[in-house]
Amino acid sequence: MAHAIDDKNFRLPLSIRPRRYAATLTLDMEAKTFTGQQTIELELEKPSNEIVLHAIALQLGEVTFRAGNGRSIKPTELRPVQVSETVVLRFGEQLPAGAAALDVAWTGRFTEGLRGLYAAGKVAATQFEAADARRLFPCFDEPAFKARWALTVRVPPGLTTLANGALVKDEQDGNLRKLTFQETEVLSSYLVALVCGPLVGTPEEKVQGIPVRTWALPEKAHLTRFGQDAALVVLPRLQEYFGLPYAFGKVDQVGIPDFEAGAMENAGLITYREIALLLDPAAAPLSVQKRVAEVVTHELAHQWFGNWVTMVWWDDLWLNEAFATWMAYKIVDGWKPDWRVWLDFDAGKAAAMNLDALRSTHPIRGEVRNAHEAGESFDLITYEKGGAVLRMIEGFLGEDAFREGMRQYMREHARSNAVADDLWRALANASSQPVLELANAWIGQNGYPLVSVALDGRTATLSQQRYYSEPGVRSGERWPVPMVLRYADAGGVREQRVLLRDAQTRVTLEGSGEVRWLCANAGSTGFYRVQYDALTLEHLSANLAALAPSERISLLADQWALARSGQATVVAFLDLAGRFGNEEDDAVLDELVGRLAYVEGRLVEGEDQKRFQRWVEKLLGVGLRKLGWNAAPGESDRVKLRRAALVRAVGGVARGAEALGEARPRVLRMLDGDKGVLEPNLLDAAVGMVARSGDRALYEKLLEKMPGEPDPATQRRYLLALTAFEDPALAEAAQKLFFTDKVKMQDAASFVTGLMGNRTGRDAWWAEMQKRWQDVLGRTGRAPMLVRRVVEALGALRDRKQLDEARKLLASQPVEEAKQATEQTLEKLALDVALRERAMPEVSAWLKRQP
Repeated sequence: MAHAIDDKNFRLPLSIRPRRYAATLTLDMEAKTFTGQQTIELELEKPSNEIVLHAIALQLGEVTFRAGNGRSIKPTELRPVQVSETVVLRFGEQLPAGAAALDVAWTGRFTEGLRGLYAAGKVAATQFEAADARRLFPCFDEPAFKARWALTVRVPPGLTTLANGALVKDEQDGNLRKLTFQETEVLSSYLVALVCGPLVGTPEEKVQGIPVRTWALPEKAHLTRFGQDAALVVLPRLQEYFGLPYAFGKVDQVGIPDFEAGAMENAGLITYREIALLLDPAAAPLSVQKRVAEVVTHELAHQWFGNWVTMVWWDDLWLNEAFATWMAYKIVDGWKPDWRVWLDFDAGKAAAMNLDALRSTHPIRGEVRNAHEAGESFDLITYEKGGAVLRMIEGFLGEDAFREGMRQYMREHARSNAVADDLWRALANASSQPVLELANAWIGQNGYPLVSVALDGRTATLSQQRYYSEPGVRSGERWPVPMVLRYADAGGVREQRVLLRDAQTRVTLEGSGEVRWLCANAGSTGFYRVQYDALTLEHLSANLAALAPSERISLLADQWALARSGQATVVAFLDLAGRFGNEEDDAVLDELVGRLAYVEGRLVEGEDQKRFQRWVEKLLGVGLRKLGWNAAPGESDRVKLRRAALVRAVGGVARGAEALGEARPRVLRMLDGDKGVLEPNLLDAAVGMVARSGDRALYEKLLEKMPGEPDPATQRRYLLALTAFEDPALAEAAQKLFFTDKVKMQDAASFVTGLMGNRTGRDAWWAEMQKRWQDVLGRTGRAPMLVRRVVEALGALRDRKQLDEARKLLASQPVEEAKQATEQTLEKLALDVALRERAMPEVSAWLKRQP
């Protein structure tokens, strides 16, 4: 259904299309204003007496329509329509069909937030996705309207200016430099970009003929090498996977000092939050290195999937993001197999499963009526569940058939737009498998299954029902569930594949002899949870060493999920956790420590909290004492990460005096310049736990060092440590700091999350947030991603009174940019409060029984 122009769901008519933009922009960096002139080459399918462009807060000047026969026609009316973010150019006669040109002049101001063209400190940068190109250009700002862009920019001398295309001409123009950039391939408007500021770049290096440079502010230039190397390694791997050369001429990667998202895949000019691009490999924890490699690869994957072939409308945004998420892990795993990045992928999948277990979840592909609703689609369901479903489909089809289908899709839709079904058809052609059935069942339907497993001899009874976190909720959905069963019998360890379509089925396990144990989600590649019968669970728990790390993680996560949904007890989970005292795998320890942190923070208090802390220290402290705090020469990453997980457990969760005694002098020496005193992977945990019990001198030292720290990960570590101080006066000081420019706009949501996690300051901060809710939201610049994260931070509240207060606040002062996040946060908080009320007595009784 077409929507009227005064409706927020209005979409541009397809009968008038841009073919090319030739635009000149003049930036006034001091006044933070700009002027623009452009010629849009158009194609009119039929005569029309109006042209509709998107524009927000732009003052249009001279406008002229030039018909194909050379005749010029001026509009009789320029009517801005605020609700649809458009301007209607109305003409006194019918404009003829065919090729034409539209000349437009305009002026505007830099945006105050982190969208459109905005000031990030000394750097002017653009961020257009989903629909903010209209803040800089009057344009056809929907993804279906792909066109070539020829940009010229007039800027003050002495600044680096980058655009999608390479610089082809640099000339003096009065007091300004006039820079002309290479015309682009056809692009949707959200992929156009511009950056201007005192940036320095790595020397140009070419890989398979593609020039690559990485840019940063001068004081951070020494942190660009890792991101540059990642791009040089990844580009040939992506070209090989797609069977297509890179299309956008060059790659510039730029660290932006204030940035809403992690990064943005603008064609040929990828912009990053500094922490997602810049690092010192000698001092960066492995988690930071992996994150930079994954983000760089994600954005480069988009150059094909998203930029070369683009979705028609935002309802297929999920496919762009899910594909780039999955692809990044696949490529990085091939480059650095010892990093075991698929276990990090599983951690993201687990977070998506938590969200997808709510009533208020949404399907991977849902209705998107306007660009603002598209903004709410940048969530865990889009990225992580979408990526996990693609991985599951690849596992079902096989790597070769999946890649061939992907190559067909890229060839068939080159330079144009496509929908998800185009991809499924290409994959079906390449594999001769029912891809459409499998894909659409998982993509169009909310939630995921809980598969129950009962083993009787060699017969496994498998049944499925939708999993909800809320106890007692049932519904009848079913999925085609591709399962891989792994089990041990007299012949050794076997695997058997099953496609579970029905509500229940019986499977005879191949082989002979007694089945010693059975894992019903081999390799943890399936997007489902498993509930074992009591005996099968006991056999699995008694054979933990036989399971892969990913399977041990799934076992813990699934048992915790069953406790949350009331299908098992928290005590049963703690009994299982007690079997992991000798666990040596860092990824499994991370999962365990995360669950124990939840119990310590929410399900125990007073003496029970101290008892639980002692239990955690007894369980995992031996492992830390055995390893010690100092890395041995030549020690592997696996051992370093195991130590880090144990420090988080013993120092962070258990608050062990011995661990704190080790950490405090090391942190103080590190702040005084002794960089080698703490192994890099211990930095986050050690600084956080020392800050928690720190004094004013430490608070002031962190506050003093934080702004001038060039390394973004270190700067963020110090910033968030300021939220951790539990001395009431220092907790209050951090709360006041939030409302100052010491906390950048990009960091406002993380800072709120930190303050909400401070157990002595939380109640006072929550009272302040309720009084100053609009001010709190305002500190994000109303950037949609950041606003949603502020809403999600309310999930750290604890009891029913606070739940009621949160409901009241969000009902009386609703956050339009975060309707979905509001619903999900309140539902999750209600479940957390109910679990606290239900589980505290049983956990208390269990603790009293522990030796």
